[in-house]
Amino acid sequence: MSAHRLLQILMVAFGAVFCLIWPLSIVWPSGWMWHEGPAMASHYYPMILGVYATLGVFLIMAARDPLAHASLIWFTAVSSAVHAVIMAFQAMGDPMQRGHLLGDVPALLLVTLAFAILLPMARRNAGGRTAYPA
Repeated sequence: MSAHRLLQILMVAFGAVFCLIWPLSIVWPSGWMWHEGPAMASHYYPMILGVYATLGVFLIMAARDPLAHASLIWFTAVSSAVHAVIMAFQAMGDPMQRGHLLGDVPALLLVTLAFAILLPMARRNAGGRTAYPA
């Protein structure tokens, strides 16, 4: 399977997961939800659901032509890394949030690594065609 095709598949898969954070947090709240009490009691939670669902939809749409949407892929990779690092430090300092070290922290790092590896590979295989500088 080519890097380009795998990138397309992962964009759809990760996009779908981003759209499904709310159901994931119901199934495994300690690994996907960051707050105490009922899900919608937190003001930030619906906002983060909206942001990630929007990102998920755009990743799915961009999967048709990933190289034309390289900046979206890099944004997703870098913002996922930043999110994961901040969340990991916060989870290590709060025993009630340690589930994130096995849930969304590794998931976000997987997104980062997959996109950071596959996008340059797909670009090389396509002869460097991209909308974003190497």
